[in-house]
Amino acid sequence: MNKIIVQIYEVQTPSEAEKLMALGVDHIGSVIVSQELWKVPSIKDTLNLVQGRDGRSSLIPLFDDFETICFMLDYYKPDIIHFCEAITLENGAGASCTKLVLLQKNIKKKFPEIKIMRSIPIPQPKVPNQGETLELARMFETVSDYFLTDTLIVKSSGSVFDLQPVKGFVCITGKTCNWDIAAQLVQSSPIPVILAGGITPDNVFDGIMQVMPAGVDSCTGTNVLDSKGRSIRFKKDLEKVKHMVDEARRAEGMLDTDDQDIK
Repeated sequence: MNKIIVQIYEVQTPSEAEKLMALGVDHIGSVIVSQELWKVPSIKDTLNLVQGRDGRSSLIPLFDDFETICFMLDYYKPDIIHFCEAITLENGAGASCTKLVLLQKNIKKKFPEIKIMRSIPIPQPKVPNQGETLELARMFETVSDYFLTDTLIVKSSGSVFDLQPVKGFVCITGKTCNWDIAAQLVQSSPIPVILAGGITPDNVFDGIMQVMPAGVDSCTGTNVLDSKGRSIRFKKDLEKVKHMVDEARRAEGMLDTDDQDIK
């Protein structure tokens, strides 16, 4: 069993990244929230620090304009670029997926040294999926280096794109996805899958043991909470992060033991 990747989002400053890496976090994820204001020196400093400490930096652009993304990648030079659009095959949306596949293909051609992570939306438990997750993954697997599961909010009415916490993107729901479907993706995928979507220090062990992913990712589940118990974006709770890393390593140890027993 390889080491379980522990990835933490949304980290926007070098000081916070340094503290997280000291706790054993492997991948540090940052977010570019605006196409117009994509150049953020503090985020560049964050990526430089992570790479200087032998970590892996991951960067999400909340836009998909190819020219701007190229400028962004030239400036930041991340290890990983992470695309997280709320892709779906419903209501003729397959055309937008085809556009995003082409975007990733062109990014890989222009920046072969940068890995590509693609979020694959998975609904919450008990929400019908009809195999869409695996079909979406097949579309993107040749132009991706990692998949990341994340939770898609689905209701009986309203556009899927409008229902997400960040319109048009799948992220920061704080809700777990269907782990049975995530496990099917892990079993069928030729590339590593990172389990995300409502991952917390309290459920990460069970998630790893059930899904068997290459890594785990947390954002809202490791954030500081406000006085009403709501997650505060871009501010990590170091005790939660430490607990999550410890639980991920505990699961890793259990899986290593199981591998030895099989041998």
